[in-house]
Amino acid sequence: SLKMASDSPESLMTLCTDYCLRNLEGTLCYLLDNETLRLHPDIFLPSEICDKLVNEYVELVKTDSIFEPHESFFTLFSDPRSTRLARIHLREQIVQDQDLEAIRKQDLVELYLTNCEKLTAKSLQTLVSFSHTLISLSLFGCCNIFYEEENPGGCEDDCLVNPTRQVLVKDFTFEGFSRLRFLNLGRLIEGVNVETLLRPLASLAALDLSGIQLNDVGFLTQWKDSLVSLVLYNMDLSEEHIQVIAQLRKLRHLDISRDHLSSYYKFKLTRRVLNLFVENLVNLTSLDISGHTMLENCTIPSMEEKMGQTSIEPAKSSIAPFRGLKRPLQFLGLFETSLCRLTHIPAYKVSGDKNEEQVLNAIEAYTEHRPEITSRAINLLFDIARIERCSQLLRALQLVITALKCHKDDKNIQVTGSAALFYLTNSEYRMEQSVKLRRQVIQVVLNGMESYQEVTVQRNCCLTLCNFSIPEELEFQYRRVNELLLNILNQSRQDESIQRIAVHLCNALVCQVDNDHKEAVGKMGFVMTMLKLIQKKLADKTCDQVMEFSWSALWNITDETPDNCEMFLNYSGMKLFLECLKEFPEKQELHRNMLGLLGNVAEVKELRPQLMTSQFISVFSNLLESKADGIEVSYNACGVLSHIMFDGPQAWGISEPHREEVVKRMWAAIQSWDINSRRNINYRSFEPILRLLPQGISPVSQHWATWALYNLVSVYPDKYCPLLIKEGGIPLLKDMIKMASARQETKEMARKVIEHCSNFKEENMDTSR
Repeated sequence: SLKMASDSPESLMTLCTDYCLRNLEGTLCYLLDNETLRLHPDIFLPSEICDKLVNEYVELVKTDSIFEPHESFFTLFSDPRSTRLARIHLREQIVQDQDLEAIRKQDLVELYLTNCEKLTAKSLQTLVSFSHTLISLSLFGCCNIFYEEENPGGCEDDCLVNPTRQVLVKDFTFEGFSRLRFLNLGRLIEGVNVETLLRPLASLAALDLSGIQLNDVGFLTQWKDSLVSLVLYNMDLSEEHIQVIAQLRKLRHLDISRDHLSSYYKFKLTRRVLNLFVENLVNLTSLDISGHTMLENCTIPSMEEKMGQTSIEPAKSSIAPFRGLKRPLQFLGLFETSLCRLTHIPAYKVSGDKNEEQVLNAIEAYTEHRPEITSRAINLLFDIARIERCSQLLRALQLVITALKCHKDDKNIQVTGSAALFYLTNSEYRMEQSVKLRRQVIQVVLNGMESYQEVTVQRNCCLTLCNFSIPEELEFQYRRVNELLLNILNQSRQDESIQRIAVHLCNALVCQVDNDHKEAVGKMGFVMTMLKLIQKKLADKTCDQVMEFSWSALWNITDETPDNCEMFLNYSGMKLFLECLKEFPEKQELHRNMLGLLGNVAEVKELRPQLMTSQFISVFSNLLESKADGIEVSYNACGVLSHIMFDGPQAWGISEPHREEVVKRMWAAIQSWDINSRRNINYRSFEPILRLLPQGISPVSQHWATWALYNLVSVYPDKYCPLLIKEGGIPLLKDMIKMASARQETKEMARKVIEHCSNFKEENMDTSR
């Protein structure tokens, strides 16, 4: 069922919201004075739609680098007569004082502000305007919201140095927030008096005081008849705290967990404390004691513990105090405690580090507000994915994606999350993943590459991309992924391994894609970047994978793309070709890639004159005798010369070597090749070869073209017979057979090609009726 849930298509509502946000001007809005967004006057939207627009907008700004935020977005919701807001979730730097101010007339029921560090005490005043309707409020991590700016008096020179001073607001309280039931003050700034702040609230049901140090929590007992959820994460507890908590008899959820790395805690959990909770908090369904050190033995002796099958019955609990529970807990947080490894734990859901289920529960429970814990949990998942097989793959993937999206700027999460993604997307899991899920992975990987210039993150992200079918699966982000890779390759200080992976990816991305893609990537500086890499390797006298992949990428990106061929020549590509040939005379793979590329250049009529120098023609002629890589180097050299010959004797502007002499060497080369050679080449179109057939000016070029076709239709009939037929090759071959200037052996070969294709057609005719 999880698979179905995660992979169902987006709802129409989500698709429409996304479209409207990306095209505000064309849909809901118009531009006033060319800058301010205004809602069309005839638009009236209910809160279901407005809430989604605002919440999705925040999500897009945060996770989609291409999405441009609008200065005046929140003003669209300033008038409750046309737009209604009820429940909104705002995060981080996206929201500022003026944004909240813009929506102050709305009757908000739920307002979650998470890590909104740009909000100041001005926003406290705005909150008052929501006081009569707010039921839920979170100010988690809004570390400046209790500060206001004050101009110091007697301002002379001092103003320039310190124009404003941050002053803590001490007189704000929740007076008048009569409906407020759920409140999160996590990571509240020191110096604010929590007790005074909260006293006016009549009947709190849920309170989160994460990361706040309070020595006296006695005031909590004023809500002993209403408080059902209390979170005191990272509060250093004492006996007094425990006594107060034990009086909150209505509690259903209690979280006293802590990050055991964050600082030294004196308090240690004992059997007595847990007993006290079990006896007094009779409604408890969820308890989190993660990160605690247990002082005395809370566990049942191991002989007794191992008895029978694993059970969640309180009576069999391996943790002694929990034998007093009336029924198993819904959730028990035991992450980074010794208790999570016991056999019988009386809870349906346990967070811990014992197995995959516990680790996933930990990631799920702590992602939103505790990145420090989440990154350690993801690290454990990484080990599970690397060493064993993940049994809950989809859930694991979705949790990691969510964590990476939520904490885009958290280095630890980006490092561990990107590493986990690599193992969770590799081939053995491929079948279980939908297009939608794999696209989400690609999005977060690209986000990581964008916001992190850090070596480990970049390497993990590049490696993860290698798990995808390229270019097909990356096509929907084609420009962006190329830009990011070129950016990595253009960095002055380079990590060898990242460079290798990035060049490999670049090469794969320009293989088998449309010409407009290749042109676009060429304009981004692709050709220039590859030539720079080749130049660097040449200077170091190294011919490694980076060197070979760079030439291969140039071969791919110039295929039937004249603009990129021209760029190659303009950026001294031919000079590098000659230098590489001289420096690495034995590197066959390199020669093949370089000549494949020059074959592409030679196909462009306007560029051929630039190849017409004694030096180049001699080099190509000598390579006709090369036995490198089977026939590939010789074949490509002959291809380059065939296109040059096709321009006729009048284009032969050099005295050495003679045209006839080169023609003779070409005939000899073609006759030496084995017609059944298996090929290291991939033709998407025969057009450049077919144009050499209907002409009498260069019979040898005609012969090379016919040989190429004969070889390909013989060795790979399934692929190349249909291509040749589709591109109209058969009538061209038939016409060529009638030409007086064509050589007898060329005509013979042409007949064999035609025969091959007609046999193929007959064999593959659909005879079933």
